[in-house]
Amino acid sequence: MGMSKPIRGMFLFLLFITVCAVMVIVNKRSPSIKEMPVAPWFCPSSVSEQSITPLNNTKHLLVSAYMDQRVPGFDIRLIGIFRRDSIQELHCCFCCAGYLRETTPAKVLQHPDNFGFPFVTTDVMCQIPQNCNATHVTLLTQSDQNGSEYIWLPIRNKKNKAGENKKMDFTVCISNLFGDYNNVLQFAQTLEMYRLLGVNRVVIYKTSCGPDLDRLLQSYKEEGFVEVVPWPIDKHMNPSRGWLFSSHGGDIHYFGQLTTLNECIYRSMERSRYVLLNDIDEIIMPYQQDNLKSLMDGLQAQYPNVGVFLIENHIFPKKHFEPSGRFHLPQWNRVPGVNILEHVYRESPDRNIYHPHKMIVQPRMVEQTSVHSVLRFFGQQYTVPMDVCRIIHVRVALLKQLTLEELNVDKRLWDFQEKLIPNVDKVLKKLGLLA
Repeated sequence: MGMSKPIRGMFLFLLFITVCAVMVIVNKRSPSIKEMPVAPWFCPSSVSEQSITPLNNTKHLLVSAYMDQRVPGFDIRLIGIFRRDSIQELHCCFCCAGYLRETTPAKVLQHPDNFGFPFVTTDVMCQIPQNCNATHVTLLTQSDQNGSEYIWLPIRNKKNKAGENKKMDFTVCISNLFGDYNNVLQFAQTLEMYRLLGVNRVVIYKTSCGPDLDRLLQSYKEEGFVEVVPWPIDKHMNPSRGWLFSSHGGDIHYFGQLTTLNECIYRSMERSRYVLLNDIDEIIMPYQQDNLKSLMDGLQAQYPNVGVFLIENHIFPKKHFEPSGRFHLPQWNRVPGVNILEHVYRESPDRNIYHPHKMIVQPRMVEQTSVHSVLRFFGQQYTVPMDVCRIIHVRVALLKQLTLEELNVDKRLWDFQEKLIPNVDKVLKKLGLLA
């Protein structure tokens, strides 16, 4: 039965009074809060699902946002790639439990290592407004712009309930994979070697690779040992294949290697005790213990205030083969790539010139890193003696003039061959690559 006119009129009058009362209450809220009483999904209106997100009205790119309260006065660190000649004033806008809030001024920190390239790895530091349960953040070029028009980044590394996420011991960060790199055999050997040494997760930033390696990556990803982060840097700029702008040109150093190394440290900060920063053709190898945990437990007991352990690089030229052919295995004949077990001759580094290191770090003690050293960190650093740990790096010779007699025989990898070979065979068989 329909509502009579008097009753309908009374209903509309009461509804009008209720709406007015709500509006009065909203308008009397604190003037310092810029809230909009909208449905929770309004903020964030659009969340980036990309690993590289263009920042509106700028030449800059954003990568990720992390909770980081180690620097007094700041709560959030956004990792980005900024063009050095167009840095402008920025403000952070937060999504607080479904509501837009006032913006806060941002502090832009360019990393000191840029190697002359136009774009540089950049940290943007923000402070969360009071009484804000921040879930997402974005950057604005003007403090009075409406943040709902922007793409939001989720804030990661927020504190979880005790015991919710159990920490891993070791994460390896592989900074960049690009071009048609298809070194399947060395890749599988290296990952299986790391598994034997106690690594829990390998994070790889991938722009592109060869077809066989792509299948191998997918297999490791499915079992959870490898985390593949898409890295389409070439869709946003002209990345350099070299490390020095004056020699190689391009927009950014080595496909954004510095950005991915830093991003990986923060990605791993709340879930891994240690992070290994090295390339895919390098193995950080202990020489007095059979696993990384025993190595680091011993080093940390000796040097409790050290958060950065520098590991010396040693090159094993791939042009020199172990003469007996003991590990020239027929089942690997048609697998593309280098067989690291065949290369046992090691160069002695020339320490009279610059000699690079790679690193094992406690991620919470690092603020910014470069490739061969940390840029900003808490605590101390220590160079690990080569008889304790060194990098096995099978690649083209650095000291090309050395004869075989001038090289060192180093068969450390052979200590693991009984487990390494069947493990590699299992991986390659799964892909149908074994002869």
